[in-house]
Amino acid sequence: MNANYQPVVLAIKNWLEFALGELKRAGIDSARLDAEIILAHSMKKSRTYLHAHIEEVLDERTKEIANARLALRLDHVPIAYIIGHKEFYGRQFKVTTATLIPRPESEAMIELLKEFIPVEQSLFSDNKIKLVDIGTGSGCLGITAKLEIPELDVTLIDISSQALTIAKQNISALNADVSTIKSDLLSEYPFTPDIIVANLPYVDTSWNRSIETNHEPEIALFASQGGLSLINKLITQADNVMKSSGLLILEADTRQHDEIIKYALKSNFALVKTLGFCLALTKN
Repeated sequence: MNANYQPVVLAIKNWLEFALGELKRAGIDSARLDAEIILAHSMKKSRTYLHAHIEEVLDERTKEIANARLALRLDHVPIAYIIGHKEFYGRQFKVTTATLIPRPESEAMIELLKEFIPVEQSLFSDNKIKLVDIGTGSGCLGITAKLEIPELDVTLIDISSQALTIAKQNISALNADVSTIKSDLLSEYPFTPDIIVANLPYVDTSWNRSIETNHEPEIALFASQGGLSLINKLITQADNVMKSSGLLILEADTRQHDEIIKYALKSNFALVKTLGFCLALTKN
């Protein structure tokens, strides 16, 4: 992007046309949407406002902010990091470069959870079902689980203090009654979990991937052993601490599912359902 270049007339429509062209030249598929999000966020208005006030002239400060954010997007910084939040399951979660950006695919974990809790609840001895969100990042899975199913006793776990700081801010913003623990997987969790949800790092460094993931924390993306080292470690830990009929919900690339299922079978877990990238397993 030529930082010194600006359209002569800087009404909303002109800036959007300018940004759209720059983003398309950068090969960004979501160019129009991203341009609108950047400008709307810079103006502290909705995208609907932009469409309704297309001739409105932008003030200098708004132009500076919008151009700076556009420059970041042209460098393939994910839009969620630029505006500081991402929607997940209908709620807005704060994100920073200390956290993985929530993906729509991960919402399948909540769908699996809601499907199995009514069936499995009678199998648990306690009224409060203990759910642990391992590798919580922004907290989107565990917080969503609590808000969708308030009866759950939810703990968010991450090895990263920076990620837990963001998770705590999301807990406060969304008024979720959940706790947090800094831990390497389950090593510091002192209770017996009934349900574990985990979107752990599962990307192998040799895989082709989006250039935008270069801006996400490596600790939240990559794992050794073909991307399965942390998932396998968690399955082993879960085998040692979970009750019979406990529920383990994981996310992984579909090409990894067969290997995960085989490893889980050796660790006393059986597959009950897959949904998109996600697997639900029960403890034998």
